Amino acid sequence: MKHTIAVLVENKPGVLARVAGLFRRRGFNIESLTVGTTERDDLSRMTIVVEGDDKVVEQVIKQLNKLIETIKVSEITESSVERELCLIRVHAPPEKRGEIVELTNIFRARIVDVSRDSFIIEVTGDEDKVSAFIDLMRQYGIKELARTGKVAMVRGNKK
Repeated sequence: MKHTIAVLVENKPGVLARVAGLFRRRGFNIESLTVGTTERDDLSRMTIVVEGDDKVVEQVIKQLNKLIETIKVSEITESSVERELCLIRVHAPPEKRGEIVELTNIFRARIVDVSRDSFIIEVTGDEDKVSAFIDLMRQYGIKELARTGKVAMVRGNKK
């Protein structure tokens, strides 16, 4: 089962390497990892998705809490907002452009670049939406794809 863990850490050089090293040493696989600054410049937020049972996640959380730079660790189990971002360069010959534009609009994605023979399309949404759009674009020929990991926040008021 996939678990999403939010980690608030000090925004300092080497923190990401220490977190990744912790996972490597324990033999835990990171399914996805996103990191960025928060509303405070001195803090970063990591959203880590790991595959495993509850014992694995419990162990991961305990290990993350032991790191000096860790401020807060929480598993996102409640109702949450989750998003991914994907940029897709898709082959777009003139006779197929209308179809691609239509699918892009249906998915509320955006064409962010146009060249003679391709589009770069930005799609955001939950994992299933992004995956479904990628699957539909395969028929046109995906030339390049860059996909972020999941970012997530618990719904409701900030605690």
